[in-house]
Amino acid sequence: MKKASLIMMIGPLFLLGLYVFPLWTIMLGAPQYPDPLGIYIHIDGIRDVNEFDIQNIDGLNHYIGMKKLPKPEEMWEFSTFPIVIGAMIGLGVLIGLLGFLKKVDYKWFIGWFVLMSVLGILGMYDFNAWMVDYGTNLDPNAIMKLANPDGTPMSYKPPLLGSTKMLNFDVQSLPATGAWMMFIGMMLTLFASFIGWKHRNAISANNTIIYNQL
Repeated sequence: MKKASLIMMIGPLFLLGLYVFPLWTIMLGAPQYPDPLGIYIHIDGIRDVNEFDIQNIDGLNHYIGMKKLPKPEEMWEFSTFPIVIGAMIGLGVLIGLLGFLKKVDYKWFIGWFVLMSVLGILGMYDFNAWMVDYGTNLDPNAIMKLANPDGTPMSYKPPLLGSTKMLNFDVQSLPATGAWMMFIGMMLTLFASFIGWKHRNAISANNTIIYNQL
């Protein structure tokens, strides 16, 4: 159980990468932009991939009526997410420590993984909802008003994951370093749960053998 507990303490620490590295990347490429425009989405704000990318994206979006990319103080998520991640890191390390001291078993490791998974799903849902609003709630007085072949207003929502074509731009949305570090950390906690479960079963099997011998 000590090995499982040590892995459980290490896993959540990988989430510290979210305070340094971006969680997500959105890139926009077009013939007139040999170097694609891009944004890094961090847990505390949105940043340029290259200098002036945000300024250039906002300038392009102005013509079709899209809002400017939000500043950290304009979205509650950018002040809340760092606190939530910090709390989950602290909770995960604490559970691992209690497991090492034999105060809790592997089920608590699974509980942390499930809770973190739920928070991750909610975060993705919120991210997607923001992109829907960002790409569809357009200024009716925009310079350019483009429509689909059926006459409905064109949506400029970036994909949550993958690639799509928007006008003459190829848009790609993919997880970045922070997301991969979080994934590794969560997989480590799941691995710790598996080791803890195997250890528990081994003890139960040994106890059964001893009991039968008696």
